[in-house]
Amino acid sequence: MRPIRRLLKVIAVLGLTLTACGVDAPTGEVGAAPTGAAPSAPADDGSASETTAASSDDTAAGPDGEETVSVALVVNGELGDESFFDSANRGMERARDELGVDIRVIETGYEPASWEPGLRSAAASGEHDLIITGTFPMTDILGAVAADFPDQRFVFYDAGLPGVDNIYSVTYAQNEGSFLAGAFAGLATTSDELANSNPETVIGFVGGLDLPVINDFLVGYEQGAQFVDPAIEVLSAFAGDFADPARGLELATTQINQGADIVYQVAGGTGLGIIEAATNLDRYAIGVDSNQNPLAPGVVLTSMLKNVDNSLFRAIELFLDDQLPFGEVEVLGIAEGGVGLATDELYEEHVPESIRTRMAEIEQMVESGEITVETALE
Repeated sequence: MRPIRRLLKVIAVLGLTLTACGVDAPTGEVGAAPTGAAPSAPADDGSASETTAASSDDTAAGPDGEETVSVALVVNGELGDESFFDSANRGMERARDELGVDIRVIETGYEPASWEPGLRSAAASGEHDLIITGTFPMTDILGAVAADFPDQRFVFYDAGLPGVDNIYSVTYAQNEGSFLAGAFAGLATTSDELANSNPETVIGFVGGLDLPVINDFLVGYEQGAQFVDPAIEVLSAFAGDFADPARGLELATTQINQGADIVYQVAGGTGLGIIEAATNLDRYAIGVDSNQNPLAPGVVLTSMLKNVDNSLFRAIELFLDDQLPFGEVEVLGIAEGGVGLATDELYEEHVPESIRTRMAEIEQMVESGEITVETALE
Protein backbone atom coordinates (compact mmCIF):
# COMPACT_ATOMS: atom_id res chain seq x y z
CA MET A 1 0.00 0.00 0.00
CA ARG A 2 1.31 3.47 -0.83
CA PRO A 3 2.49 5.62 2.11
CA ILE A 4 -0.90 7.26 2.54
CA ARG A 5 -0.38 8.60 6.04
CA ARG A 6 2.85 10.38 5.04
CA LEU A 7 1.18 11.87 1.99
CA LEU A 8 -1.72 13.24 3.98
CA LYS A 9 0.60 14.80 6.54
CA VAL A 10 2.49 16.57 3.76
CA ILE A 11 -0.76 17.87 2.33
CA ALA A 12 -1.81 19.11 5.76
CA VAL A 13 1.49 20.96 6.19
CA LEU A 14 1.05 22.69 2.86
CA GLY A 15 -2.33 23.92 4.10
CA LEU A 16 -4.32 22.52 1.22
CA THR A 17 -8.07 22.66 1.75
CA LEU A 18 -11.04 20.63 0.63
CA THR A 19 -13.74 22.01 -1.62
CA ALA A 20 -16.91 20.47 -2.98
CA CYS A 21 -17.28 19.06 -6.47
CA GLY A 22 -19.84 16.90 -8.25
CA VAL A 23 -19.75 13.58 -10.14
CA ASP A 24 -22.19 11.66 -12.23
CA ALA A 25 -24.86 9.66 -10.44
CA PRO A 26 -24.18 5.92 -10.75
CA THR A 27 -26.65 3.62 -12.42
CA GLY A 28 -26.65 0.28 -14.16
CA GLU A 29 -28.73 -2.75 -14.96
CA VAL A 30 -31.46 -2.58 -12.33
CA GLY A 31 -31.99 -5.70 -10.23
CA ALA A 32 -32.73 -6.41 -6.59
CA ALA A 33 -30.49 -9.47 -6.38
CA PRO A 34 -26.81 -9.77 -7.28
CA THR A 35 -26.31 -11.00 -10.82
CA GLY A 36 -22.61 -11.82 -10.71
CA ALA A 37 -22.35 -10.45 -14.25
CA ALA A 38 -19.36 -8.47 -15.42
CA PRO A 39 -19.81 -4.77 -14.61
CA SER A 40 -20.82 -2.33 -17.27
CA ALA A 41 -20.06 1.37 -17.45
CA PRO A 42 -22.44 3.51 -15.41
CA ALA A 43 -25.15 5.44 -17.22
CA ASP A 44 -26.51 8.75 -15.95
CA ASP A 45 -30.24 8.09 -15.53
CA GLY A 46 -30.62 9.49 -12.02
CA SER A 47 -31.16 6.23 -10.14
CA ALA A 48 -28.89 7.38 -7.33
CA SER A 49 -27.92 10.75 -5.93
CA GLU A 50 -24.47 11.69 -4.79
CA THR A 51 -23.01 14.31 -2.50
CA THR A 52 -19.30 14.92 -2.59
CA ALA A 53 -16.60 16.69 -0.68
CA ALA A 54 -13.47 16.20 -2.75
CA SER A 55 -10.22 18.06 -3.26
CA SER A 56 -10.00 20.96 -5.66
CA ASP A 57 -7.94 20.67 -8.83
CA ASP A 58 -4.96 22.13 -6.98
CA THR A 59 -5.11 19.50 -4.24
CA ALA A 60 -6.03 16.37 -6.16
CA ALA A 61 -2.47 15.09 -6.05
CA GLY A 62 0.32 15.17 -3.49
CA PRO A 63 3.91 16.28 -4.07
CA ASP A 64 4.86 12.82 -5.34
CA GLY A 65 2.03 12.86 -7.89
CA GLU A 66 -0.10 10.48 -5.82
CA GLU A 67 -3.80 11.20 -5.60
CA THR A 68 -5.37 11.89 -2.23
CA VAL A 69 -7.22 8.89 -0.82
CA SER A 70 -10.85 8.67 -1.97
CA VAL A 71 -13.48 7.03 0.21
CA ALA A 72 -17.05 6.44 -0.98
CA LEU A 73 -20.06 5.71 1.20
CA VAL A 74 -22.87 3.91 -0.62
CA VAL A 75 -26.10 4.35 1.35
CA ASN A 76 -28.97 1.93 0.68
CA GLY A 77 -31.37 4.66 1.69
CA GLU A 78 -31.16 8.42 2.06
CA LEU A 79 -29.53 10.89 4.39
CA GLY A 80 -31.76 12.95 6.66
CA ASP A 81 -33.06 10.14 8.88
CA GLU A 82 -31.57 11.86 11.97
CA SER A 83 -30.38 8.38 12.91
CA PHE A 84 -28.44 5.54 11.30
CA PHE A 85 -27.39 6.85 7.88
CA ASP A 86 -26.75 10.33 9.21
CA SER A 87 -24.40 8.78 11.75
CA ALA A 88 -22.48 7.06 8.94
CA ASN A 89 -22.25 10.37 7.10
CA ARG A 90 -20.88 12.09 10.20
CA GLY A 91 -18.08 9.55 10.28
CA MET A 92 -17.27 10.35 6.66
CA GLU A 93 -17.28 14.08 7.28
CA ARG A 94 -15.01 13.67 10.30
CA ALA A 95 -12.58 11.61 8.19
CA ARG A 96 -12.56 14.37 5.58
CA ASP A 97 -11.96 17.08 8.16
CA GLU A 98 -9.42 15.30 10.36
CA LEU A 99 -7.69 12.83 8.04
CA GLY A 100 -7.75 14.77 4.77
CA VAL A 101 -9.46 12.14 2.63
CA ASP A 102 -11.80 12.91 -0.24
CA ILE A 103 -15.32 11.62 0.42
CA ARG A 104 -18.27 10.80 -1.80
CA VAL A 105 -21.67 9.81 -0.46
CA ILE A 106 -23.95 7.96 -2.88
CA GLU A 107 -27.60 7.75 -1.83
CA THR A 108 -29.29 4.90 -3.69
CA GLY A 109 -32.70 5.39 -2.08
CA TYR A 110 -34.98 2.91 -0.35
CA GLU A 111 -35.91 0.92 -3.44
CA PRO A 112 -33.91 -2.34 -3.25
CA ALA A 113 -33.62 -2.55 -7.03
CA SER A 114 -31.31 0.49 -6.98
CA TRP A 115 -28.85 -0.82 -4.39
CA GLU A 116 -26.71 -3.14 -6.48
CA PRO A 117 -26.36 -0.75 -9.44
CA GLY A 118 -25.25 2.00 -7.08
CA LEU A 119 -22.63 -0.15 -5.38
CA ARG A 120 -21.48 -1.79 -8.59
CA SER A 121 -21.06 1.58 -10.33
CA ALA A 122 -18.94 2.89 -7.47
CA ALA A 123 -16.66 -0.15 -7.77
CA ALA A 124 -16.56 -0.08 -11.57
CA SER A 125 -15.51 3.57 -11.61
CA GLY A 126 -12.11 2.70 -10.15
CA GLU A 127 -12.11 6.10 -8.46
CA HIS A 128 -12.22 5.02 -4.82
CA ASP A 129 -9.51 3.52 -2.66
CA LEU A 130 -12.14 2.37 -0.17
CA ILE A 131 -15.89 1.84 -0.56
CA ILE A 132 -18.10 1.67 2.50
CA THR A 133 -21.61 0.25 2.65
CA GLY A 134 -23.71 -1.35 5.33
CA THR A 135 -26.80 -3.10 6.73
CA PHE A 136 -27.86 -6.73 6.55
CA PRO A 137 -29.92 -6.42 3.32
CA MET A 138 -26.70 -5.50 1.47
CA THR A 139 -24.94 -8.76 2.40
CA ASP A 140 -25.52 -10.73 -0.81
CA ILE A 141 -25.12 -7.66 -2.99
CA LEU A 142 -21.75 -6.73 -1.49
CA GLY A 143 -20.60 -10.35 -1.66
CA ALA A 144 -21.25 -10.46 -5.39
CA VAL A 145 -19.73 -7.04 -6.14
CA ALA A 146 -16.64 -7.75 -4.04
CA ALA A 147 -16.10 -10.99 -5.94
CA ASP A 148 -16.29 -9.14 -9.27
CA PHE A 149 -13.84 -6.48 -8.10
CA PRO A 150 -11.21 -8.37 -6.06
CA ASP A 151 -8.78 -5.43 -6.08
CA GLN A 152 -11.32 -3.02 -4.62
CA ARG A 153 -11.30 -2.68 -0.82
CA PHE A 154 -14.60 -2.48 1.06
CA VAL A 155 -15.83 -1.74 4.58
CA PHE A 156 -19.10 -3.39 5.56
CA TYR A 157 -20.82 -2.01 8.65
CA ASP A 158 -23.69 -3.37 10.73
CA ALA A 159 -23.37 -6.82 9.15
CA GLY A 160 -20.56 -9.26 8.45
CA LEU A 161 -18.94 -11.12 5.57
CA PRO A 162 -16.12 -13.05 7.24
CA GLY A 163 -13.26 -14.54 5.30
CA VAL A 164 -13.55 -12.27 2.25
CA ASP A 165 -10.09 -10.90 1.56
CA ASN A 166 -11.18 -7.48 0.30
CA ILE A 167 -13.89 -6.79 2.93
CA TYR A 168 -13.49 -5.57 6.49
CA SER A 169 -16.70 -5.92 8.49
CA VAL A 170 -17.70 -4.14 11.67
CA THR A 171 -20.82 -4.97 13.66
CA TYR A 172 -22.25 -3.59 16.86
CA ALA A 173 -23.53 -5.30 19.99
CA GLN A 174 -26.93 -3.66 19.65
CA ASN A 175 -28.30 -6.22 22.09
CA GLU A 176 -26.04 -4.76 24.79
CA GLY A 177 -27.06 -1.20 24.04
CA SER A 178 -30.69 -2.24 23.88
CA PHE A 179 -30.40 -3.96 27.25
CA LEU A 180 -29.54 -0.52 28.61
CA ALA A 181 -32.49 0.99 26.73
CA GLY A 182 -34.80 -1.66 28.17
CA ALA A 183 -33.50 -1.14 31.69
CA PHE A 184 -34.00 2.59 31.25
CA ALA A 185 -37.56 2.07 29.99
CA GLY A 186 -38.22 -0.25 32.93
CA LEU A 187 -37.00 2.36 35.41
CA ALA A 188 -39.04 5.06 33.65
CA THR A 189 -42.31 3.13 33.59
CA THR A 190 -41.98 2.22 37.28
CA SER A 191 -40.89 5.71 38.33
CA ASP A 192 -42.98 8.08 40.41
CA GLU A 193 -40.62 10.96 39.56
CA LEU A 194 -41.49 11.28 35.87
CA ALA A 195 -44.65 13.33 35.37
CA ASN A 196 -45.81 11.48 32.23
CA SER A 197 -45.28 7.93 33.45
CA ASN A 198 -48.53 6.08 34.07
CA PRO A 199 -49.36 3.48 36.72
CA GLU A 200 -49.15 0.60 34.22
CA THR A 201 -45.87 -1.25 33.79
CA VAL A 202 -46.08 -1.38 29.98
CA ILE A 203 -43.44 -0.23 27.50
CA GLY A 204 -43.30 -0.24 23.71
CA PHE A 205 -40.93 -1.16 20.89
CA VAL A 206 -41.31 -0.36 17.18
CA GLY A 207 -38.82 -1.78 14.68
CA GLY A 208 -38.45 -0.96 11.01
CA LEU A 209 -38.24 -4.40 9.39
CA ASP A 210 -38.52 -7.84 10.97
CA LEU A 211 -34.83 -8.66 10.46
CA PRO A 212 -32.44 -10.63 12.66
CA VAL A 213 -30.50 -7.50 13.56
CA ILE A 214 -33.68 -5.64 14.57
CA ASN A 215 -34.80 -8.61 16.64
CA ASP A 216 -31.42 -8.41 18.38
CA PHE A 217 -32.45 -4.96 19.58
CA LEU A 218 -35.76 -6.36 20.80
CA VAL A 219 -34.21 -9.29 22.68
CA GLY A 220 -31.86 -7.00 24.58
CA TYR A 221 -34.64 -4.48 25.25
CA GLU A 222 -36.96 -7.08 26.72
CA GLN A 223 -34.20 -8.57 28.87
CA GLY A 224 -33.19 -5.15 30.17
CA ALA A 225 -36.73 -4.19 31.10
CA GLN A 226 -37.37 -7.45 32.90
CA PHE A 227 -34.06 -7.14 34.73
CA VAL A 228 -35.62 -4.10 36.38
CA ASP A 229 -39.04 -5.70 36.92
CA PRO A 230 -40.01 -9.16 35.58
CA ALA A 231 -43.66 -8.05 35.50
CA ILE A 232 -43.06 -5.39 32.83
CA GLU A 233 -44.98 -6.03 29.60
CA VAL A 234 -43.26 -5.18 26.31
CA LEU A 235 -45.48 -4.36 23.34
CA SER A 236 -43.66 -4.81 20.02
CA ALA A 237 -44.44 -4.12 16.37
CA PHE A 238 -42.64 -3.81 13.04
CA ALA A 239 -43.47 -1.04 10.61
CA GLY A 240 -42.32 -2.89 7.48
CA ASP A 241 -40.39 0.22 6.42
CA PHE A 242 -37.54 2.43 7.61
CA ALA A 243 -38.88 5.53 5.86
CA ASP A 244 -42.56 5.83 6.80
CA PRO A 245 -43.08 8.27 9.70
CA ALA A 246 -46.86 8.04 9.32
CA ARG A 247 -46.72 4.30 10.00
CA GLY A 248 -44.47 4.92 12.98
CA LEU A 249 -46.94 7.46 14.33
CA GLU A 250 -49.78 4.96 13.94
CA LEU A 251 -48.01 2.06 15.64
CA ALA A 252 -46.65 4.11 18.53
CA THR A 253 -50.04 5.74 19.10
CA THR A 254 -51.60 2.29 19.33
CA GLN A 255 -49.01 1.12 21.86
CA ILE A 256 -49.42 4.25 23.97
CA ASN A 257 -53.19 3.81 23.93
CA GLN A 258 -52.59 0.25 25.15
CA GLY A 259 -50.75 1.55 28.19
CA ALA A 260 -47.13 2.08 27.11
CA ASP A 261 -45.68 5.24 28.59
CA ILE A 262 -42.32 4.96 26.82
CA VAL A 263 -41.59 3.58 23.31
CA TYR A 264 -38.20 2.55 21.91
CA GLN A 265 -37.90 3.35 18.23
CA VAL A 266 -35.60 1.17 16.09
CA ALA A 267 -36.98 2.24 12.76
CA GLY A 268 -34.77 4.85 11.10
CA GLY A 269 -36.84 7.60 9.50
CA THR A 270 -40.03 5.81 10.52
CA GLY A 271 -38.99 6.55 14.07
CA LEU A 272 -39.65 10.25 13.61
CA GLY A 273 -43.36 9.39 13.67
CA ILE A 274 -42.84 7.42 16.89
CA ILE A 275 -41.31 10.46 18.54
CA GLU A 276 -44.22 12.54 17.24
CA ALA A 277 -46.70 10.14 18.84
CA ALA A 278 -44.96 10.36 22.20
CA THR A 279 -44.95 14.15 21.94
CA ASN A 280 -48.62 14.36 20.98
CA LEU A 281 -49.76 12.05 23.79
CA ASP A 282 -47.49 13.35 26.56
CA ARG A 283 -45.48 10.16 26.86
CA TYR A 284 -41.81 9.31 26.35
CA ALA A 285 -39.57 7.86 23.66
CA ILE A 286 -36.10 6.39 23.35
CA GLY A 287 -34.14 7.30 20.23
CA VAL A 288 -31.74 5.08 18.33
CA ASP A 289 -28.41 5.07 16.48
CA SER A 290 -27.77 8.83 16.85
CA ASN A 291 -28.44 11.11 19.79
CA GLN A 292 -32.07 12.02 19.15
CA ASN A 293 -32.60 13.69 22.53
CA PRO A 294 -32.56 17.18 20.93
CA LEU A 295 -35.39 16.25 18.54
CA ALA A 296 -37.89 16.42 21.40
CA PRO A 297 -36.27 17.50 24.68
CA GLY A 298 -38.05 16.03 27.66
CA VAL A 299 -39.86 13.52 25.44
CA VAL A 300 -36.87 11.62 24.04
CA LEU A 301 -35.25 10.98 27.41
CA THR A 302 -32.27 9.08 26.01
CA SER A 303 -31.10 7.38 22.83
CA MET A 304 -29.37 4.06 22.25
CA LEU A 305 -26.25 5.05 20.37
CA LYS A 306 -24.94 2.74 17.71
CA ASN A 307 -21.75 4.66 17.07
CA VAL A 308 -21.50 4.06 13.35
CA ASP A 309 -19.73 7.40 12.92
CA ASN A 310 -16.90 6.52 15.29
CA SER A 311 -16.51 3.03 13.83
CA LEU A 312 -16.23 4.29 10.24
CA PHE A 313 -13.76 7.00 11.19
CA ARG A 314 -11.71 4.35 13.00
CA ALA A 315 -11.84 2.05 9.96
CA ILE A 316 -10.67 4.80 7.61
CA GLU A 317 -7.86 5.75 9.97
CA LEU A 318 -6.71 2.12 10.17
CA PHE A 319 -6.92 1.86 6.39
CA LEU A 320 -4.65 4.88 6.00
CA ASP A 321 -2.16 3.22 8.34
CA ASP A 322 -2.41 -0.07 6.41
CA GLN A 323 -3.73 -1.79 9.54
CA LEU A 324 -7.37 -2.50 8.66
CA PRO A 325 -7.92 -6.26 9.14
CA PHE A 326 -9.56 -7.24 5.86
CA GLY A 327 -11.23 -10.64 5.96
CA GLU A 328 -12.26 -10.18 9.58
CA VAL A 329 -15.44 -9.16 11.40
CA GLU A 330 -15.09 -7.00 14.50
CA VAL A 331 -17.87 -6.63 17.07
CA LEU A 332 -17.98 -3.37 19.03
CA GLY A 333 -19.96 -3.41 22.27
CA ILE A 334 -20.23 -1.20 25.33
CA ALA A 335 -16.64 -1.86 26.37
CA GLU A 336 -15.31 -0.84 22.95
CA GLY A 337 -17.50 2.28 22.70
CA GLY A 338 -19.58 0.78 19.90
CA VAL A 339 -22.90 1.20 21.68
CA GLY A 340 -24.26 3.02 24.71
CA LEU A 341 -26.85 5.51 25.90
CA ALA A 342 -26.88 9.23 25.15
CA THR A 343 -26.23 10.97 28.46
CA ASP A 344 -26.02 14.59 27.34
CA GLU A 345 -27.16 17.74 29.11
CA LEU A 346 -30.79 17.00 28.18
CA TYR A 347 -30.49 13.61 29.86
CA GLU A 348 -29.11 15.33 32.93
CA GLU A 349 -31.94 17.86 32.85
CA HIS A 350 -34.92 15.60 32.28
CA VAL A 351 -34.00 12.24 33.81
CA PRO A 352 -34.26 11.95 37.62
CA GLU A 353 -30.99 11.44 39.45
CA SER A 354 -32.19 8.14 40.88
CA ILE A 355 -32.58 6.71 37.37
CA ARG A 356 -29.27 8.14 36.17
CA THR A 357 -27.46 6.59 39.11
CA ARG A 358 -29.06 3.19 38.64
CA MET A 359 -28.34 3.24 34.90
CA ALA A 360 -24.64 3.89 35.54
CA GLU A 361 -24.59 0.86 37.83
CA ILE A 362 -26.35 -1.35 35.27
CA GLU A 363 -24.05 -0.24 32.46
CA GLN A 364 -21.03 -1.20 34.55
CA MET A 365 -22.58 -4.61 35.21
CA VAL A 366 -22.97 -5.25 31.47
CA GLU A 367 -19.53 -3.92 30.61
CA SER A 368 -17.84 -6.07 33.26
CA GLY A 369 -19.65 -9.22 32.14
CA GLU A 370 -21.63 -9.55 35.35
CA ILE A 371 -24.73 -9.43 33.16
CA THR A 372 -24.73 -11.57 30.01
CA VAL A 373 -27.04 -10.15 27.40
CA GLU A 374 -29.00 -12.52 25.21
CA THR A 375 -28.90 -12.22 21.43
CA ALA A 376 -31.12 -13.09 18.48
CA LEU A 377 -28.13 -13.67 16.22
CA GLU A 378 -26.93 -17.07 17.42
